[in-house]
Formats: sequence, C-alpha cells, structure tokens
Amino acid sequence: MAAAPPSYCFVAFPPCSKDGLVVFGKNSARPRDEVQEVVYFAAAAHEPGSKVECTYIEIEQVPKTHAVVLSRPSWLWGAEMGANEHGVCVANEAIVTREPASESEALLGMDLVRLGLERGATAKEALDVIVALLEEYGQGGNYYEDGSSCHTFQSAFLIVDRNEAWILETSGKYWAAEKITEGVKCICNQLSLTTKIDAEHPELRNYVRSQGWWNGDSDFNFSEVFSLSDDHLACCSGRESLEKQGGHVSAQAMIDVLRDKDSGVCVDSESFLTTASIVSVLPQDPSFPCVHYFTGTPDPSRSVFKPFIFVDDVKLVPKVQSPSFGNDDPAKKIPRFQEKPDRRHELYKAHEWARSLLENDQDKGQKLMRIMLDLEKQGLEAMEDILTRTEVLDPAEVVDLFYDCVDTELKFFK
Repeated sequence: MAAAPPSYCFVAFPPCSKDGLVVFGKNSARPRDEVQEVVYFAAAAHEPGSKVECTYIEIEQVPKTHAVVLSRPSWLWGAEMGANEHGVCVANEAIVTREPASESEALLGMDLVRLGLERGATAKEALDVIVALLEEYGQGGNYYEDGSSCHTFQSAFLIVDRNEAWILETSGKYWAAEKITEGVKCICNQLSLTTKIDAEHPELRNYVRSQGWWNGDSDFNFSEVFSLSDDHLACCSGRESLEKQGGHVSAQAMIDVLRDKDSGVCVDSESFLTTASIVSVLPQDPSFPCVHYFTGTPDPSRSVFKPFIFVDDVKLVPKVQSPSFGNDDPAKKIPRFQEKPDRRHELYKAHEWARSLLENDQDKGQKLMRIMLDLEKQGLEAMEDILTRTEVLDPAEVVDLFYDCVDTELKFFK
C-alpha cells in the first residue's frame, strides 16, 4: 500500500487569528515533477439533464455552479485546494485507512474538492455535497499521472467558511466530521478525528461493528477504528507555531508556517515536493472581501504568494494555466497515462530557471529572492489596506489583481 504524500492544511479562528479573520492555508505535497496550475471558472447556469465530465467519470450536473478559483494538478479535472465566490475554501488530503482504497475509477478526492466548491455556498453545504456524491458515485482511481502503477487513497477534507470549519474524513462511502469554530486546527495525511464527531454517515457504526472493528461498548473513536496502526497521533508541528502567535495569526504568519522545511510542513523529499500552496483570509464581517493567495509554483520557500479576489469579469491568467491537449490528453485515453506530455505553464518554466539560479549562483539567487519577497510584501500590505478600510471595494480595483501579480513576477524573472 502506497504511503500518502505528507501534505498539511491549517485553519485559525479568532481568538488565535487577528482582527476577526479566519485564516486558511495548505501545502500540496505531490510527486516532484507534477505541475499545478491556477484556474478560474465563472459561475454558470446549466441545462436540465446535463452532465459534467470529472477526472474519470461523468456525473449529473446541477442547475447552477458557483465561481471558483482552484490550484490543481494540471492533468485532472478537480483540485487539491481552492475557494469559491461565497468565501468557502476546501482542501483535500490523501489518507490510508484499514479499508483498501478502490482502484475502480470513480470520483477522486480532488474532484470532490471542486464539486463541493461549485455547489456549496457555506462550509456545511459543501460538506453535504461531498458526502452525498460519495454515497452516489463512490471514490476511487489513480491519484497520480502514472501509467505503470495505480496509487489509490481515501480522502480527508478541511472545509472552511467565514464562520466555521469542518474536518471531514472518509473511508469508502463512510465518513465522519467535526465542526470547528475557534482556535487552530491542522490536518495532514493521517486520520485525526477521535470521539468528537458532529456528523457522520448514518450506517457508520453498524458498518464498523459488522466488520469487527468496534464492539459497540467502548467510546467510538474514528481514528482508532479506521487506522491501520496506532500512529493516529497529532501530526502537525506547524499548529504549535500558529498557536504561539497568541491571537495574531495573519496571512504572513500562515505563509511563514507553510515555508518551514525544518518542521516538515514544507515538503522537499526524494519522492515528494510541495508543488503549490494557498493561503486564504476570510473576514468574519461579510462586508469585507475574502483574499486568496496562490503560488502556482513549487516550494513556497522559493515562491511568491499572489492575491486573488472574486469580482465579476475577473481577468483570466493564461500564464499560470497549463497547455490543453483536449481528447488527445493521455489522461483521457484508455489505457491512461501511456505518455507524459509537457504540462509546464509559463510561470512554472520561469520558476524553474529561478530555482536553478538559486542553486547555482547564490549571490544572484539571493538577490532575486529579496526582490520577489518584497513584491509579495507589497501585495500583502495592499490587501491588508483593503481589509481595514471603511469604504466599499471598487471591483475595478482588483479585476486584474492576480493577472498583474503574475505578470510582475514573470518580468522580474526575465
């Protein structure tokens, strides 16, 4: 059974976070050579009876989907993490449970991230969408773009809005969830739910009793019942770093945690790399906009977090979108993944050059990093101004925001 990649997700609520903000962050650890793109899809209405083609299977479409911005491995339909126009954020973790994950093609956990965002206007709505789709279609199929081996996992999710978060952990179609409204929470590629369960599959306890995994007499502990071993412990040193902020967790504090290689939160190993990162700031006051920062490039310690705000007619950013291969894409042909096309987008290629510079010419590399971090700081300060001013945001002010940040980053690389 394959080991799950060590990704980390965080959320901080007041009183741990500053100024009435909910702060969400995730590092996406994936195979080292995988490219992630940042893509935006506008809200849309759909004809009755229409279908939507997910990574491996087609499912029923809903009448209306919300606008979403996603960071996703560029070969698949879903997403590792993202946000929607209503201030909902969802991130996925691949996990291993005592129930073997199915190799049969169904919905991927990453498809469920996108479906939850497109169909849920609150965190609880997104959770309800995900568990209903799990029940109807199941989860399964290869998590990686790999024609030689099928890597399958169960799924965990961190689902967040301005008011609350839900940790959802699944095994097959069975699931349990915990509601969070204060403090700091971290999830990773291990089960974390114990006896505090606020919602669950109606047949969950009958099922595990029938499998002989729980006798029905002791307290029901989800991690103990579903874990393969006794290592279902708190998996996250990054949480301690955030808790030490003492009521001052901000976008910058979350970015600092995601960049921390010593703690293991920023993954850079032989097999896996943090291939993209997100930080979202969700003001609990709904009159203020949510701000979502994406890297669109690997290794947050060498990447720039660039802000995005949902407005009508937001400008698309082709420079962080991978080439499209249509029906000729090896991910869509059966048998799948018989070849690997070049999926690098323009920003990814520029970032490769910068990484090479950092490794081969320390002086020039450090100078470039200082420039990039200064660019990032300007973006963070501009967003802080938007989140503290009294006048209503003019959409025209931010319609090109993410586009301009990517463009500026590319100009510095060149």
